Amino acid sequence: MNLKITLASVAFAIWIASAFAQNPAIPHLETKGTTKQLIVNGKPFLVLGGELHNSSTSGVSYMATLWDKMKKKNLNTVIAPVYWELLEPEQEKFDFTLVDSMIHGARSKGLHLVVLWFGSWKNGYSMYTPAWIKGNTEKYPRAKDKDGNSYEMLSALYPASQNADARAFKTLMHHIKEVDGKYQTVIAMQIENEMGLFGSPRDYCKVANEEYERGVPTDLMTYMSGNKEKLQPELDSAWRANGYKTNGTWEAVFGKSKFEKKDLSVLSYLPEELFSVYHYAKYTGAVAAAGKSEYPIPMYVNCWIKQAMTSYPGKYPSGGPTPHTLDLWRAVAPAIDFISPDIYVPLKSARLTMEQYKRPGNPLFIPEYRPGAQSATEAFWAYGQLDAICFSPFGIDDLEPEEDEITKTYEVLNLAKDKILENRGKGNMLGIYLDSTDREQQFDLNGYHIKVSFGGASNAEMANIAVGVKIKKEQVAGGLIIANGPDEFIVIGKNMSFKLQPITPDIKKSLLDVEFMDEGYFKEGKWITTRRLNGDEGTGGGDYGFGFMNNKNAYIKFQRQKGDKYSLLRFKISKYN
Repeated sequence: MNLKITLASVAFAIWIASAFAQNPAIPHLETKGTTKQLIVNGKPFLVLGGELHNSSTSGVSYMATLWDKMKKKNLNTVIAPVYWELLEPEQEKFDFTLVDSMIHGARSKGLHLVVLWFGSWKNGYSMYTPAWIKGNTEKYPRAKDKDGNSYEMLSALYPASQNADARAFKTLMHHIKEVDGKYQTVIAMQIENEMGLFGSPRDYCKVANEEYERGVPTDLMTYMSGNKEKLQPELDSAWRANGYKTNGTWEAVFGKSKFEKKDLSVLSYLPEELFSVYHYAKYTGAVAAAGKSEYPIPMYVNCWIKQAMTSYPGKYPSGGPTPHTLDLWRAVAPAIDFISPDIYVPLKSARLTMEQYKRPGNPLFIPEYRPGAQSATEAFWAYGQLDAICFSPFGIDDLEPEEDEITKTYEVLNLAKDKILENRGKGNMLGIYLDSTDREQQFDLNGYHIKVSFGGASNAEMANIAVGVKIKKEQVAGGLIIANGPDEFIVIGKNMSFKLQPITPDIKKSLLDVEFMDEGYFKEGKWITTRRLNGDEGTGGGDYGFGFMNNKNAYIKFQRQKGDKYSLLRFKISKYN
């Protein structure tokens, strides 16, 4: 890419800014504190999402049964695909039947949509391209291995494929603006899906070989030189180790290619992978820019992450937005608003992944998370701990609402979302996740050292007077806590207990009690109390702990709710002598 193309990217960014200034009402991102906020219909919006299976919106009658089910699961947003092969079955002849059915179906239940563009790549493969693309490999070439054999995947280095994809996506965005612009059912777009190359760290087609030998493009070197020692550590350290060269081959700039299968910290095939990143990002960014020229709502790309089973590029899709390549994606694809991880790994790795994608300028948006009780509980941690914009289990259409733990999670988050949105980016909100292995979580908040413990029955349960409540042994527990003013907190939870101790005790008022504990919800940002909890149901001096509690601390337990639902509480601590 040359300077002319770089200037074109700048011009595009200016054009988008101008277009947005003329129409600020469309879905967009705004900076708030240390993070970004999604704005829908002029108000901050928290995506309580679920992603459908790949083929669920490929038939009108099949998808018609989904929307009521999604509403009953307490989602406010469904993440669902549009398929290039069905949108443009014949070149430049478009069929919007499925798109319209999806938009109208979601809108009829008061749901929003994030649309997945299954264009040139889905999970790295080109399975959703139209037949007229698949059958014309001369015009739309496939990627090649070292021996010249074709992969199933399109090559990212040929303008004809990029232009065809961009034209189709531009047409889709024009249609979405026409049928949905005033309703804002569609609030964001995903460009491609887990794009990248399987089987090899880079494409070995003729054009790719020529580009690789030509060396690192000028526009990328200009970006890197302008951000020297400010780049993410993985890139800066590789560049620094090779003398901060300002031109040369990919190996001269980023180091000699190496391979390590077992050690995930080693960046195997780094120069080849970064070459692939440059061209996939260039291609995908062009598709996004074409769509934004019609309707510039937020657009993102998602990633098949590096993990133990797929530990090197080519084993995972090489060229995708893995954490150590995010700066290159930003440099090459300015039309992409943020980059998102798809998470199907154990809890510890999932936490690390979420932290890697919550970076300055890149809000945490999780379009796919492995479904189950863990994910339904981990949602609290993502929203509370990392200010996530979106959390979305995959295969949301599998289970019935009453069988899916996410139904209860989203029920209580809907009651608290106004307060969560108000506190995003302020540093006074924390997520909680506990299980039988990690039974405690400790932190400081609002002047208190807080210890949260797994389990713990309320007094009503211990006295066997919790009528209509079925007691069961929990495997996980989750929630979140928000500082709501001096000595006051908002908390979501179940199957856990809180112990609060002043960080700096008041010598004149060294004893603590819970002044009040109310059950309720938020409506338009205001707290509405449904009932005051006291005595057996929650708090109240000696009765609360049957005389066994240390009154230099404050204690909160959750009464188990009917249907094993979560509690949303507001409580305040009083100090006395």
